[in-house]
Amino acid sequence: MTQTHPTNGPPDFERSVTTDQWLRFTEVMQAQVTPGAWQTWIQRLEPSFDGQRLTLRAPSDFHLRWVIDKHGQHIEQACLTAYGSDVELEFTIGEPSEEAEQPLLPTPTDSGRRSTDPLPSAPPAPERVARLVRKYRFENFVVGQSNRFASAAAMAVAEQPGRNYNPLFIHGNAGLGKTHLLNAIGYQALEMYPGMEVRYVTSETFFTDFINSIRRKKMDEFKARYRTTDILLLDDVQFFDGKEQILEEFFHTFNSLYESGKQIVITSDRHPRHLHTLEDRLRSRFEWGLLTDIQPPDVETRLAILRRNAEHAAMAIPLEVLEFIAGLVSDNIRELEGALTRVTAFASLTGEPISHPMAERVLQDMLPGHESKAVDAPEIIAATAAAYGYSVEELQGPSRKQPLARCRQVAMYLCREHTDLSLPKIGAQFGSRDHTTVMHAIDKVKSVMQTDREVFDRVSELSQSLRTR
Repeated sequence: MTQTHPTNGPPDFERSVTTDQWLRFTEVMQAQVTPGAWQTWIQRLEPSFDGQRLTLRAPSDFHLRWVIDKHGQHIEQACLTAYGSDVELEFTIGEPSEEAEQPLLPTPTDSGRRSTDPLPSAPPAPERVARLVRKYRFENFVVGQSNRFASAAAMAVAEQPGRNYNPLFIHGNAGLGKTHLLNAIGYQALEMYPGMEVRYVTSETFFTDFINSIRRKKMDEFKARYRTTDILLLDDVQFFDGKEQILEEFFHTFNSLYESGKQIVITSDRHPRHLHTLEDRLRSRFEWGLLTDIQPPDVETRLAILRRNAEHAAMAIPLEVLEFIAGLVSDNIRELEGALTRVTAFASLTGEPISHPMAERVLQDMLPGHESKAVDAPEIIAATAAAYGYSVEELQGPSRKQPLARCRQVAMYLCREHTDLSLPKIGAQFGSRDHTTVMHAIDKVKSVMQTDREVFDRVSELSQSLRTR
């Protein structure tokens, strides 16, 4: 599922919704939600379908957040049922088009009923929340010895923002859960304080916003956006290393928020003392509050993570298989989860019961004795493009036609599995695509691998060749 945000104006929507498919979509949705939810939230979404992607436009950021939080899974299922697995689902924000004087969604049979869905007592203004990833919550963050203190500190910040541990600085290698904790803080704070303004942003996005504001001579808007938020969640601050102009701006943003009692949470792949080009004045501010790290998970935590993932698998996974995978991957949760995905996908496609010998066959390229070579995103993109018969330029271009779009999704998935790049950095390798687009691609490939043998084989072959080239 992809979520985008408005630019200078609403997109020019083509009103090309296929009637039969759309009616099926609405039938599935009406069976899943109450009439009140339908009238208040779902019916106000404006659809557009271009043959490749179903886009639903919400009238405001708050409306979008509410719909995704409360009904996102129902909408995803309705899209899958009505349009099939090859169609992407995208959300965006903007005012309804001029033609849409009446709702495009058909009214349910009992539409005369009054809405019974609870509404928040004090709805926040537009853009109260920015760019949080819905699946990253405290309830699905597996706590172990390696991350217990960071998790507890993050929870304390979410419960009393601006009072406990301000700023909170979390550092650790890629793939260990820093982004998960940032988003969990945002969601927990919003559940406890619905009127708060929470802004999750990667350092790359902060930098891009800053440059664009200078170019458009709208620095006042930039300062208002970042210096008035109640909670600023900044991911991958190491991206600022060596960029003097953005460091100066962030220094003033930090001071403004801190002096106003606003909460700041920052993540980095290293301790502040190892961010060598930071000025002492900024480095010292990072140390005003609480510094905590996340270490690679121990075997017990890795096993707990696998058990949590196994709960959602379509078939039972023997404990000995989970223990085998937990012993195979030691320092990266992404790779750990990827190994489990490969095993369950193979079982789903072949009908073979999951067993220790089967897992060894599927994951043979990860066994001791197989040397793994570090690869970067350009290598992965080039290898994936060649395997599908496309050029690198096509993968990085704007076209969303199949099977090019699937090839691009596979390349994004492999970048996530084989590199330490963050979601925004992966998106930047594919024509500056949004991090939510990358997340959708990763989830899509994981899902399709369970049912499509060709995709599974292609991904497995590429993964093995990348490890051993």
